[in-house]
Amino acid sequence: MVLDLAVEPATNLSAVRGHIATALHDLGEDHRYDVALVVTELVSNVLDHTPGTGRLRIFRHTARCEITIEVDDRSPAQPVHGHSRLGGTRGRGIVVVDNLAHEWGTRPLPHGGKTVFASVRCPDDDN
Repeated sequence: MVLDLAVEPATNLSAVRGHIATALHDLGEDHRYDVALVVTELVSNVLDHTPGTGRLRIFRHTARCEITIEVDDRSPAQPVHGHSRLGGTRGRGIVVVDNLAHEWGTRPLPHGGKTVFASVRCPDDDN
């Protein structure tokens, strides 16, 4: 694990991206940007669509060039691809995640809520 942060209503996404830049400084710029974008979208979903608290974890794989992002929240509601209750100009976060991630999904937490996860591989990693 390279990063473990609380997600709260006062979470500053710019500061989170700064933590990512520090923790993953040796990744290629494109890969680090993709990771930061996926994190921004998943954390924004917690802040916009759930009671607003959760946990962000970022894992770095050692066997291949891949970063896994996990974001916990207390809501049982599943992410919706391409739709938002916040208006017509919103709702593309999961579309972005879907386009950037090698895989993504959700799994229930034992005491309610869920973890949304996404794995982002290096742009040149075909495995």
